[in-house]
Formats: sequence, C-alpha cells, structure tokens
Amino acid sequence: MVVPGIITSAFKVQIKASMLSIRCRNCGDSKQIIVKSGLAGAYTPRVCDRGQQEKCPIDPYYIVPEECEYKNCQTLKIQEAPELIPTGEISRSFIVSTERSLVDKVTPGMRVIIVGVFYILNSVKSNKDAKSSIQGIGQTVKMSYISAVGIPKEGGENLLGFALPLLTDNDKEKIITMAKDSEIYHKISKSIGGAIYGGDDIKKAIAYLLFSGSSKKLPDGMKLRGEINILLLGDPSTAKSQMLKFVERAAPIAIYKSGKRSSAEGLTVAVIKNAQSGEFQLEGGAMVLVDG
Repeated sequence: MVVPGIITSAFKVQIKASMLSIRCRNCGDSKQIIVKSGLAGAYTPRVCDRGQQEKCPIDPYYIVPEECEYKNCQTLKIQEAPELIPTGEISRSFIVSTERSLVDKVTPGMRVIIVGVFYILNSVKSNKDAKSSIQGIGQTVKMSYISAVGIPKEGGENLLGFALPLLTDNDKEKIITMAKDSEIYHKISKSIGGAIYGGDDIKKAIAYLLFSGSSKKLPDGMKLRGEINILLLGDPSTAKSQMLKFVERAAPIAIYKSGKRSSAEGLTVAVIKNAQSGEFQLEGGAMVLVDG
C-alpha cells in the first residue's frame, strides 16, 4: 500500500534482533529463531527437543545475546495530509515501522510517501487477559501498523507534488493568459471572500499571503523567507474568521485551528510520553505540519 502524509512523531532508534540464538540450560541444545520484520516478536519453545531423553524442565531455553543477529529499527507516526481530509472530518494516524536503511531518514513535519505492507499485530496480553484466554475468552482487540518497504520522497525539500492538483495543458494556457491581464491583481483580490463587503486592503493582503513571496539568499549567506504572515485585529463580527476559513479552503496546505480548541502544545510542539517504552518524544503541532 502507498500512504501519503505528514510525519508527526518519530521514536528513538532502537536495536531489534533479526535472529535469536537460544540454548537449553540443562542439556545445552541450541537453535536459531528467525524474527519477523515489523513489530512482530518471537516466542521461545517451552519444551526442549531432547527433553524426554535428558529430562529437561519446562521453559529450559535462554537467549544467548552474543550469538544473536541485530538490526536498527524505528517507529514513526504518520498523519493524513490536511488537504486530503474531507471537510469536517478528523485526520487519521498510522503507526509505521522502519528498519535498516530506512531508519533515521525522516523527522516530524516532513511530507513523505510511505510504501509498505499493512499488518495486524496481537497486543500483549496481561495476566488477566491470559486467564480469560485459558477459559475460552479470546482477545479480539488487535493493533494495526504499516511495515515500511520504501520512502520515495523524503527530506525537508518542497514535497507538494502530490498535494497540489494536476494541471492540464488547458489550465496552463489559462494561467498564462491571466498573467498577461493588467487587472489580474484587482480581480484576484475581489474574488477573495466575495460574500464579504468591504475590506479591500485586507483582501489584497490575503492575496499576497496565498501567492507568497520568493525566498532569497544574500551573498553573505543570509536567507530571507518568502512566506507572508498576516495578523488581523478587530472587533467581533467583522468577518475575521470568515477570511480565515476562505484561506483554509483556498490554500493547498492548510489546517484550521480555533483559539477555543487549541493549546500552545497543539500549535507548536508537544512532549508526549510513549506508553510502551516510557520515553519522551516530540510530536509536531499545526505550525510544524503546515510548514511550507
């Protein structure tokens, strides 16, 4: 499956065994167990192969770390791209497992395309769940994740190729014709918020915001950003929110956030504790996800 989206969080790189070497405590019988890719684990046999001859006890095997084979692995969290989410719906997130050469290639906020295989993993059972399973009550809650095979587009460059609509030759001709119109600037500004009367200066500023400027690099190495930011201040019921909602619908990459539903962590970066490993990690907010 191919999943485009935004990386919201990246766990710390860990070491996972790709092959386990186990040995019996009683008779010394050794064997190797291949560990599957992704988040899957491995189980050691509870009975020794030579248990009847050597009278080995239950659970005799132990892991020999120096004889095992290891590989790097990392868990990512990818979220649906904002422009692909239907209006009024909440974005969905998936857990992505990466290994070997795909480890430590992306950071939160990057727009990537994940090519991988969809897996369903049984969650770890507690003692109470194990007792229920013995009594015939099976565990029905499963965890799904994507085992990454490749990441075709990665890095901090402009990855808007799959976010913007495809332009046909007819569309390109119309754009070139409109660019030659001397009144195109006024026509674009008037088309912003057509149901809102007045506010011509605000609409012109929003037109600049949507088209943005061009970034420049000075001879001394200093970089000047091309993004244009606008802060609207005014009394209630002066169409500030309606202007914002128009920009959210018109911009190819946009996330609508309201002051009543957002916190400082939801806008910038939040520090979240991983329930499995207990480690702290960074998760990007709206400002990180819509960068670019």
